[in-house]
Amino acid sequence: MLYGWFNNTSNLLMHLIPKGTPIVLIPFMVLIETVRTLIRPLTLAIRLSANMIAGHLLLTLLRASFSALPFFSIPILLVAQIMLCGLEIAVAVIQAYVF
Repeated sequence: MLYGWFNNTSNLLMHLIPKGTPIVLIPFMVLIETVRTLIRPLTLAIRLSANMIAGHLLLTLLRASFSALPFFSIPILLVAQIMLCGLEIAVAVIQAYVF
């Protein structure tokens, strides 16, 4: 982005404007698209953090219920935790790819 701003400003700004935009709206579209581009890393970081916290919270809640459940339901809970760990790994891989 910085290379484009300094070396090829006019072409960079043309890519921020959708085709067929009325001339009156062009400055607003450039502003909106610039803000969107600058905010994207922040929104991706927030989404990544929320997904990580949600997975850890689920695993912690399942672990906390081990002592309150009867003995015969512990294998089911263990399988659920293993499946959640696999899901959390898959979510982490996808989020790393998106980020």
